[in-house]
Amino acid sequence: MVKQSIFGRVAQLAKANINSLLDNAEDPQKMLDQMVRDYTNNIAEAESAVAQTIGNLRMLEDDYNEDVKNSRDWGNKALAASRKADEYRASGNVSDAEKFDNLAKVALQRQMAAENEAKGAEPSIMSQREVVDKLKTGLDQMKGKLNQLTSKRNELVARSKTAAAQAQVHDAIKSIDIMDPTSEVGRFEEKIRREEAKVRGQQELASSSLDAQFNQLEDLGEQVEIEARLAALKSGGTSKPAIGAAGSASSDESTATEIDYDKL
Repeated sequence: MVKQSIFGRVAQLAKANINSLLDNAEDPQKMLDQMVRDYTNNIAEAESAVAQTIGNLRMLEDDYNEDVKNSRDWGNKALAASRKADEYRASGNVSDAEKFDNLAKVALQRQMAAENEAKGAEPSIMSQREVVDKLKTGLDQMKGKLNQLTSKRNELVARSKTAAAQAQVHDAIKSIDIMDPTSEVGRFEEKIRREEAKVRGQQELASSSLDAQFNQLEDLGEQVEIEARLAALKSGGTSKPAIGAAGSASSDESTATEIDYDKL
């Protein structure tokens, strides 16, 4: 029962589809680590059980060989006793002849018993040999799966580390990508652009205010000139037009001024 249980476990583990298990695993690396541990422990247990089974087989074989040897020895003894009996009978010693014939019969009886023991052990030995062969095959398959698992685990761990390193490098490159508006440099550049735009707006606002102030000064200067000339007229002086003033006046303004003078 124990042998069959061990053999069934070995066969089940040997037939395990690693790729299918990994596809359904949430964390393949942890599952592989656990599978490696399970396989290693099961192999150790199976090796111990197989070693015990092999030991039992060797004991059966030793008993069988002993029975075969005993059968041969008792056969030789029976033959020797029979020949001795023939010698005594040839010499006329009947009693000794019968005595050795009886010894030959006992030897033959024991030979037959040894032969029966050997024959009875043969089926058990054959069965045990089959079990041992299957267990050895299962162990070899388990060790092959263990090597496959270990290689797969190492491969996945290496790939995982490589992927993590690549992701880290990608993030580092992305964080300093000046063409990427979402990067640190891109956000900093956008902040500077907003500040520059604000300064330009302030400059335009200040320039507009300065132009208005100059325009007010020009209007004030013209009023001062008019008031000065009016005061000169009232005091009996003459008002001298500014150079180019006549040329700059429009025809409509000249006509209006002449009409007003005619009314005086």
